[in-house]
Amino acid sequence: MADGDTDARVTIRTVAADAGVSVAAVSKVMRNAYGVSDALRLKVEASIERLGYRPSVAARGMRGRTFTLGVLLVGIDNPFLPGIYQGIESVTESAGYKIMVGVGAARARTEVSLIEQMIDNRMDGLILVASQISGETMEHYARQIPIVVVGHHEPAAQGYDTINNDDQMGARLAVQAFVDRGHTDIAFVTQPEQDGDLADVAPQREIGYRAAMAAAGLTTRVLSLPSHGTPRDAQIHQILTAPDRPRAIFCWSDLDAVPLLSTAYRLGIRVPQDLALIGYDNSPVAGLSMVDLTSIDQDGPRLGKLGAEALFTRMNGRSSPEHILIEPKLIPRGSI
Repeated sequence: MADGDTDARVTIRTVAADAGVSVAAVSKVMRNAYGVSDALRLKVEASIERLGYRPSVAARGMRGRTFTLGVLLVGIDNPFLPGIYQGIESVTESAGYKIMVGVGAARARTEVSLIEQMIDNRMDGLILVASQISGETMEHYARQIPIVVVGHHEPAAQGYDTINNDDQMGARLAVQAFVDRGHTDIAFVTQPEQDGDLADVAPQREIGYRAAMAAAGLTTRVLSLPSHGTPRDAQIHQILTAPDRPRAIFCWSDLDAVPLLSTAYRLGIRVPQDLALIGYDNSPVAGLSMVDLTSIDQDGPRLGKLGAEALFTRMNGRSSPEHILIEPKLIPRGSI
């Protein structure tokens, strides 16, 4: 039931009556309390789905706010993420909220476990950054706790909000920068682990890359790199030493662009004379004089700030979804 007035008439008692269980049992299921049987969980969740129930602000107020929020990061190795966290903290600190941070390590099962722990610890709301879990799973948890997702495209989501930069636009900016400098052999580097779900940022950037290349009348060339380890280093070396090495490379992230740039220098490949390179995120390392990497800036602090602001309005009773896109911009440096 999408209508807000209809939702308001559905209470936890309505759910309990529909499922034929006690209010306490419904509460335990919704909190993912320890010891809840699968049969009880399925029965209550079926009623929640059927009735379109969402806990009201008043109901949350009865148990009392904890003034703590959960922030779930995809990892800790990406230098872009601290900017998002700083943006979140700029809002939460002034509001008197504390943050509990979890690291999902780009694994859906780990994320699910962390989300359930945060719910059990009575967080008042969650911000997921570059989440790897499915939209269906997010909707499930959004019925239990207010959720905002940053860096994950689900524009049709109803139960939670999304905050993103326009990844397709960012890719178009990168391709256009190459085209403006006369390049026609332009490759896109992504990660094989990220090419399955179109909600993820890398596939969105690939969509933008393909569209921009088609608009310019150019042939696409998509290359994949493992996320870490020796195979990744070997594959970077292979890309840069291949007889048909691309003349220009757009990387889905600075995480791959910086190692490509470093390896190019070690191999004696001149940048940008022999190889032009553009990354994504405009991470702090990209601006170092010894790196000097052109990158797409998606303004992490602003994304974090918008995410926190959206979460507070969710927690204060807003039920209609918000899906915000901000415009990225190209930061030109010496790599193009």
